[in-house]
Amino acid sequence: MLLPKKAFLTKGVGVHTEKLSSFEVALRDASIAQYNLVRVSSIYPPHCQMIPKSSGQKHMSPGQIVHVVMSESSTNEPNRLIAASVGVARPKDPNHYGYLSEHHSYGETAKKANDYAEDLAAEMLATILGAKRFDLDKSWNEKREEWKIMSDIVKTQSITQSAQGDKSGKWTTVVAACVFIM
Repeated sequence: MLLPKKAFLTKGVGVHTEKLSSFEVALRDASIAQYNLVRVSSIYPPHCQMIPKSSGQKHMSPGQIVHVVMSESSTNEPNRLIAASVGVARPKDPNHYGYLSEHHSYGETAKKANDYAEDLAAEMLATILGAKRFDLDKSWNEKREEWKIMSDIVKTQSITQSAQGDKSGKWTTVVAACVFIM
């Protein structure tokens, strides 16, 4: 059974005359280009510990197959604002799984894309926890920086990379990812 025990968040931006190369540069900036990335769907495993990227990379080797939930966005329009975000929602009970969301957008600030990704992950988790109605404004505790969904406390976080399209029309790519470590 492949069940990740640890995870970390990372982001990057790349600019190049070729779209694929700009994606590669963004992966390098995120420090994940040296791995064979396999995209997976949006479940955050039970008992999976979120750790800093620097700690996570110590458990990995170049060429390794690595599972990721990743968002990306690219443009070759000069000055066009792009963003890629991954949101994470984890219940307080470590026995229950959580959710990840991928959000990529045009014309949104990093803050707006970041908030949206977190809200989306929390909403997806709320539905699996059995919330019939989920009100983002009523469920969020600003002071404690946590969600309360029914009787469950939910912690959220997110990572966003935004950029403006290269002024000369080169491809600009942004990536955000949650990287799983087995």
